[in-house]
Amino acid sequence: MLFPLAIFAVIFYFFILRPQKKRQKAQNELLNSLGRGDQVVTIGGFFGTIRDVKDDSLIVEIADGVKVKVLKSAVATKRTQSQPAPQPQKESDAQGAPEEKDAETK
Repeated sequence: MLFPLAIFAVIFYFFILRPQKKRQKAQNELLNSLGRGDQVVTIGGFFGTIRDVKDDSLIVEIADGVKVKVLKSAVATKRTQSQPAPQPQKESDAQGAPEEKDAETK
């Protein structure tokens, strides 16, 4: 009777608790490494540059002259210079593959 319960506890630990602790540790390291000039993406999808760091909040410039105050926990990722900005989808990409013209009709 105790053996199935012990197996369940081990499975629960390795598949739920352990990965969650790893994700939380990585997020805390990210938040502690934030500084002025870092480019970030918020959980709301705003791209911006950190202008000031406070105890639990940041001042992020999302456009020229537009600064917003966000919580540190609202930062989803920190962008590096090698990451390109996402390009908007073309209308033909959103509805499937673009139409190809036959070589014979040219």
